[in-house]
Amino acid sequence: MLEQKIRETFGDDEPTGFGTGWWTGVLSAFFGLLSFGAVVCLHFPQLLSSPSLRPHYPMQVMRLLIQALILGGIGLGVVSAFLRRKKILGLTGMSFALCATLLGGASVEINETLHAGPAIGLDWFLLDLLLMTLIFSPIEVIWPAYPKQSVFRPEWLLDVGYFLSTHLPIQITSFLILLPATQLTRVLSNDGAQAAMARLPWLVQFFLAVLVADLAQYALHRAFHTVPPLWRFHAIHHSSKALDWLAGSRAHIVEDVVVRGGILVPMMFFFSQDIIVAYLLFVTIHATWAHCNFGPTLEWLEPYLVLPRFHHWHHTSQRESIDRNYAIHFPWIDRIFGTYYFPEDKWPDTYGLDNETLPAGFWGQTFYPFARPKAR
Repeated sequence: MLEQKIRETFGDDEPTGFGTGWWTGVLSAFFGLLSFGAVVCLHFPQLLSSPSLRPHYPMQVMRLLIQALILGGIGLGVVSAFLRRKKILGLTGMSFALCATLLGGASVEINETLHAGPAIGLDWFLLDLLLMTLIFSPIEVIWPAYPKQSVFRPEWLLDVGYFLSTHLPIQITSFLILLPATQLTRVLSNDGAQAAMARLPWLVQFFLAVLVADLAQYALHRAFHTVPPLWRFHAIHHSSKALDWLAGSRAHIVEDVVVRGGILVPMMFFFSQDIIVAYLLFVTIHATWAHCNFGPTLEWLEPYLVLPRFHHWHHTSQRESIDRNYAIHFPWIDRIFGTYYFPEDKWPDTYGLDNETLPAGFWGQTFYPFARPKAR
């Protein structure tokens, strides 16, 4: 098992707190890997960068970011290697950063003329992984709901695989997600609905967009819980026995396409493109935050906005909370439909599936929904 091999290779019996060289080693390896991947993208932009993202990259800023990652990989690696007896973390980060430098670093020129065509979204994977890690990992370390839960908890590498699987085929998944909405809006004229919506203040439009999206998401989410064939897809998302921001990535690609596509149908009918883009940015951050290992409760906000503790109760294996808390933005939607469960000042004791066992690996879970259910 790859995760076990990584633990054996990089693990040791030394302390892992601040000042021990462990965190600098982890960051060195992370930054080194990202810098190496980014430089490879510069060498093969037609193949490894997303056509929809290329025109929007401020290349001077991106090159500065790549250079910062290279320097971080080398500098933090030196610190880690100096502080720790087992120096492999720091050496790994330095090695990848030095390889990135030898390949040309941030100064690699893009000489070919780029055009729309088949591509792998490695750029999107690297950029989103960096942003999500920088946003959410620090708050999970500083304010954890479960202080004993490690950043590298069991099955963290499996969830990296899911994160990768939703980013690399971005062209294919985007096409499938947009297909039902674009076809329906061609058949059904939506000019009048969008014109009426556009007369409202921007913030009102945005609130209504979040509400419409959450109502659609609630209906689809509930269906994935209550319709047995759909549950086999959604069970994968619930199989994680520990929750953090990365665990939110664990979702079957079929469910991902169906739910996102289903939400976009009413969104594209009623709202303009700038409102939809604003919502997509919001849901990316908010849905990830809802899965965070984040302890502060923010009681004044809990009745109005889904926070981690509310969504964690949706993921528990405790029977009293199973099939509850379907909303991802507004918890009062669950109150309206009778699926609200939120015990005061408590967090779940257990997570995962109650009476179902899934295959352990990515490919086993990917094919699990299509296998014949075992007779009970």
